[in-house]
Amino acid sequence: MSQKVEFYVGWHSLVNDFAISGGWTFDGNALVICDALGGVYVYEGDSGKQIWSKINAHGDGALATSIHPLENKFLTTGQDGNIFLWETNENNYKKVINLGKHWVENVAWSIDGSLFAVSCSRKVYVFNKIGEKIWTSDDHESTVSNIAWSINNELATACYGRVSFFDGDSGKLKQKLEWKGSLVSMILSPNGDIVVCGSQDNTVHFWRRSTEKDSMMSGYPMKPSSLAFDASGIFLATGGSEEVTVWNFKGNGPEGTSPLSLKFHKEPITSLAFANHGMNLASGSRDGSLAIWGLRDDNKGGDLCDTKVSESISGLCWRPDDNAIAALDRQGGVTVFFRGKI
Repeated sequence: MSQKVEFYVGWHSLVNDFAISGGWTFDGNALVICDALGGVYVYEGDSGKQIWSKINAHGDGALATSIHPLENKFLTTGQDGNIFLWETNENNYKKVINLGKHWVENVAWSIDGSLFAVSCSRKVYVFNKIGEKIWTSDDHESTVSNIAWSINNELATACYGRVSFFDGDSGKLKQKLEWKGSLVSMILSPNGDIVVCGSQDNTVHFWRRSTEKDSMMSGYPMKPSSLAFDASGIFLATGGSEEVTVWNFKGNGPEGTSPLSLKFHKEPITSLAFANHGMNLASGSRDGSLAIWGLRDDNKGGDLCDTKVSESISGLCWRPDDNAIAALDRQGGVTVFFRGKI
């Protein structure tokens, strides 16, 4: 059965430029947003009241945000080479780490919040939760395009032709999965066994780590830069066109199966996010439309639950309890929708 829901606009705010990244605090009480001018903004989750903001915190522009999974703290990175560690309720950073002149493009807390990692050019750096450096990788073969943590405290990195897994505590290389191609996006399944990458050649490539068997899904008209797994790790949603393509990994899938195509948007998908629980999937598009789908566990269809329209959507963030979702847009808009009827 699908999980049909309704959403209404709870509040809307504007930051000073393209809302480039964001996320909810672990308790759902606050929403953190960064903009392309380097500003950092923290809002009350229910009311939309701004708790504090720091305009141009990253002087050359912000790039990424990661929210601590268990505590009221978060990280931001930018084009200025800085990593800022913030407390949610304080309008000044607790620690700054400078990595030089290179952009710090990716940042991620480990699943248990004991470590965090960043990528900067061809290297990754891992720190403990108070910002003390633990280890630094050797140079990758090219710029690190994505990073992600597994439930086993391993750090995955993607660059041209390769996904690597490092032990989070020691930095020891544990596994390399190789394929000739430029990897533009990456996601791990919740159990950490499946690695999925969107490629520059308009394909989706994936490996099962337990067997190192790899497969490829083709037919996308453009590069699949948006990827999302549901909480069970069975359903993978991909962008790469104006349609959402959903693959079923149950059993031996998706090999030999046909994907589910969800059609609503008029322009390419820019963001995908599964709810933290259940089978609701949010998709955002360059045309400014937001769709919330109720997928069916038989993989035979997805009901369109609700739609809202904003500017071109740059990000989607479900609140931890799934009773709200934030839509970020390229004009600086931040719109929060609440579950239920007005």
